[in-house]
Amino acid sequence: MQTTTTLQLAGIQPMSSVDWPGKLVATVFAQGCPWACGYCHNHAIIDCLTPGEVPWEDVMALMKRRRGLLDGIVFSGGEATRQHALLDAAKEVKDLGFEVGLHTAGPYPRALSQLLDSGVVDWVGMDVKATERNYSQITGRANSGQKAWESLRILLDYAVSHPDFDYEIRLTVFPNSPGDELEVARACKAAGVRTFALQQARQEGAPEGFEAQAVGWNDQFDALVSDVEALGFEELIVRRA
Repeated sequence: MQTTTTLQLAGIQPMSSVDWPGKLVATVFAQGCPWACGYCHNHAIIDCLTPGEVPWEDVMALMKRRRGLLDGIVFSGGEATRQHALLDAAKEVKDLGFEVGLHTAGPYPRALSQLLDSGVVDWVGMDVKATERNYSQITGRANSGQKAWESLRILLDYAVSHPDFDYEIRLTVFPNSPGDELEVARACKAAGVRTFALQQARQEGAPEGFEAQAVGWNDQFDALVSDVEALGFEELIVRRA
């Protein structure tokens, strides 16, 4: 068992209605991520060597005070699955009667599989960033695409065997991307994804030098939305910056 005192938490949002669709939750942001995506809106917390600022006991105290008000908690990041104590932390929240959500980009397939198999996670919002061959252009890391698409397969297999389990697969789009967004959407549809979200990257919180807008960008995004709509996802969510 990993002690929850080892959790590196960069921050907490005591109440959010946007981090888990349809739920009112507290969101905790895990420090550190192995990838360096150019559009990351939490760029300030991706350094894995930075110590946490929020003690886990403070999170638990908040959740105890919010019984009857919040539906649950979302572990976000950074990348929450790199935290070895995440499973134990999720179990503690679950024992209080709350639901548990997870935001992940899928860099640790084995950790994701362990979390899902534990039965402690009720919902996952997963980012799929590119086709496997183009992933390193986004993350700056070799083999990141292989890990992410493996994580997607793990998540979808779990969802098939657990019909009440819910998830959202998200693709963030931005100017000067690899240009494979429609191919990503097609691959997700072919893999069995039910709920797919297209979202424009935001300028706020992104690394210096990233540009979230360009001439004609909104028209390009609208055209992509139309193309993805034609694929026939059960649910398509569109989030504009």
